[in-house]
Amino acid sequence: MPTPDFVLKLREKIGHDLLWLPGVTAVVFDDDGRVLLGQRADTGRWTLITGMLDPGEEPAIGAAREVLEETGVTVRIESLVAVHSEDAIEFPNGDKCQFMNLVFRGRAASGQVAVGDDESLAVGWFELDALPELAGTHRARLQWALDFSGETHFQR
Repeated sequence: MPTPDFVLKLREKIGHDLLWLPGVTAVVFDDDGRVLLGQRADTGRWTLITGMLDPGEEPAIGAAREVLEETGVTVRIESLVAVHSEDAIEFPNGDKCQFMNLVFRGRAASGQVAVGDDESLAVGWFELDALPELAGTHRARLQWALDFSGETHFQR
């Protein structure tokens, strides 16, 4: 994903130091119970649809925006299913960041699934019993969305 302008401006001031950033994950299901995944261009891994919120952006709106931009699917966000802090990461250029991730469950409302930007190599709907390999954090987020019964998951 191209680095947002606000992050580039911060990096001019703080260099590679750790940034704490708000992130979103959208666990999107279609009417057949399939889940929407994207294959990342930077790593080749399949993931749930994720992104970074813009300053002042409402989280659910940001999650829906990310899904539309990356996949061409319009999503109706149903629930906030989890809030969690991810481990800090360091990018190849030395930039460090850590995300507070808000995980939303949503239902596809319209649109044809298609790669929408240069962040993904492929996007598609997957049956839950035929998923490609997912990182543990993405598998956990998917499970939180599947298990959601009205109580948001967070560390206690």
